[in-house]
Amino acid sequence: MKVIDIINKTNKTLFTFELLPPIRGQKINSIYNTIDTLAEYDPAYINITYHREEVVYEKNSKGQLIERRLRRRPGTVGIAAAIQNKYNIPAVPHLICAGFSKYDTEAALIELNFLGIDNLLVLRGDPLKSETVFTPHPEGHRYASELVKHLQQMNKGCFLGSQEPDCEPTNFSVGVAGYPEKHGEAANIDDDLKHLKEKVDAGADYIVTQLFFNNEKYFDFLKRCRKAGITVPIIPGLKPISMSKHLELLPKIFDTEIPQELSKAIRECKTNDQVRQVGVEWAIQQSKELKASGVPVIHFYTMGRPDNVAQIAKEIF
Repeated sequence: MKVIDIINKTNKTLFTFELLPPIRGQKINSIYNTIDTLAEYDPAYINITYHREEVVYEKNSKGQLIERRLRRRPGTVGIAAAIQNKYNIPAVPHLICAGFSKYDTEAALIELNFLGIDNLLVLRGDPLKSETVFTPHPEGHRYASELVKHLQQMNKGCFLGSQEPDCEPTNFSVGVAGYPEKHGEAANIDDDLKHLKEKVDAGADYIVTQLFFNNEKYFDFLKRCRKAGITVPIIPGLKPISMSKHLELLPKIFDTEIPQELSKAIRECKTNDQVRQVGVEWAIQQSKELKASGVPVIHFYTMGRPDNVAQIAKEIF
């Protein structure tokens, strides 16, 4: 079932979460363990992250540097198919622009469609560590809005380079990312909102936010979106803090602000177990307030650690 239909058919707040694929060479059991831990809270769907290739340089026998492109985590197509077949829960693989030509992207979409996976979260993707700014594939999409348009063309039966008059349309439901505290590369909040509206106008069905720790940031973002004419569901994304180093890492990686009250409570902890409990309690209070406000879904970023999310879900769902 399409995510947007799942959201529209109920008035209650739904529970969803995001999975991190295992490191290449590991088995899928870590995925199953996470789902088994959270399945009792009736997830409406499950997101699966995608990590682009990494570039490393190695010396050959002549001492010359050779570029190698490595994928440290498996792709999401097989994982998404496995989840839907084993659990009968809709899987939402991430689809990124970074590193792919338009034809590479369409080949992956055709495979997903063939397997009955009709939900996607569309993202531009991050720059390589060696890049100062994002550089798209020479024959690829530069922006997520372009990729959304590509998907909508496929939903109409229009495929790249196809002369066939009877191509069967796809039926993808498309989600995109939103940033309550502004994307790190955006010049300002208004520009960021303009780019978000472009994604929605291109055909996105719903928005999932970047993680945040202050609900007022979400509520203000929601108001600004509605004022700008963005009417699709806007799903808050939460991540419970689980270790003290998150105080430094999360603001840097995700451009999010950690409230003073939360950071103070974490700094007073003597162990990461105590930090984890502070993070759980903070996320429970966030979730209660969001649920009371009538949000359609509360989405959790598990980062491969489902136990604290299960503790939160037990209180909320």
